[in-house]
Amino acid sequence: MKCPLRSLTPLLLALLTACAATPLTEAQAVRLAEQLTELTAGVDGDVGFFVHHLDSGLQIARRADEPFPTASMIKTPILATLFDRIERGELDYRQELTYTKDRLYSQHDLVGAFEDGAKVTLDKVAMLMITTSDNTGALWCQELCGTGTAVNVLMAANGFEHTRVNSRTPGREAAREQFGWGQTSPREMAALFTEVRDRELVSPAASEEMHRVLSRIYWDGEALSQIPPEVQAISKQGAVSDSRSEVVLVHAPHGDYVFCVITKNQRDESWGRDNQGYVLLREVSKLLWRTFEPGWPYEAPEGSERFR
Repeated sequence: MKCPLRSLTPLLLALLTACAATPLTEAQAVRLAEQLTELTAGVDGDVGFFVHHLDSGLQIARRADEPFPTASMIKTPILATLFDRIERGELDYRQELTYTKDRLYSQHDLVGAFEDGAKVTLDKVAMLMITTSDNTGALWCQELCGTGTAVNVLMAANGFEHTRVNSRTPGREAAREQFGWGQTSPREMAALFTEVRDRELVSPAASEEMHRVLSRIYWDGEALSQIPPEVQAISKQGAVSDSRSEVVLVHAPHGDYVFCVITKNQRDESWGRDNQGYVLLREVSKLLWRTFEPGWPYEAPEGSERFR
């Protein structure tokens, strides 16, 4: 059943709802859209977001089909392509690999801390790529899955127009200069996570294992910090100096919802908790939880920022 909504600010590209199923009234949906747009005003830069309450069909979008930098969110498409090769029998999830120091990308990476010649299984490298966002491990996985070219072929085959690897990928040099390691749109990154939930990415078994990996995130100081720890969520975060991003799919009691928020051209390039992009991620997540689950009020405990 369609229920047309009154005109909203032109900053909103879409607001769709099925009245029979949505947890919100029409007025509440309109107010949520307005509040989300208001939150973006706190960022001196460009902001895109996409929100989808999966059971009801409610969607709220702002610049959701525009390309944005992925930063480390690109590791999810890399993970998917790795699993695609496993499904094809070209890799084994538990196969043993040998680490060599020439792979070191950052001194802060756990994989990069391995001794030269250390043995490690592929599943552990993939886990570190996602869970701790290990860059050394991610570049290793990108190579193993067939390089960025293979990732881009898989994304295109699955209908993702904007989601691409740029780094270390021939022909993507100009895109790398503009977007960095990878690029996507808020709608596409949210859709990628929805396919994982629906067991539609690569295969049901591969999607389920990806779901498990994406639920073990170490970096929980932004959007995840505003969701009760008893509630499972899968997510991936990204951050470079002028861009902060996060995609989260929440298995909420009254219906799953997914959202992706990405900034670019941020003037605030600081790395503290009060960075405008980080504040936006927390505030959007808090607003969505309180809106979709009003019967379960949650506030991060006082002092919790010490652990994030």
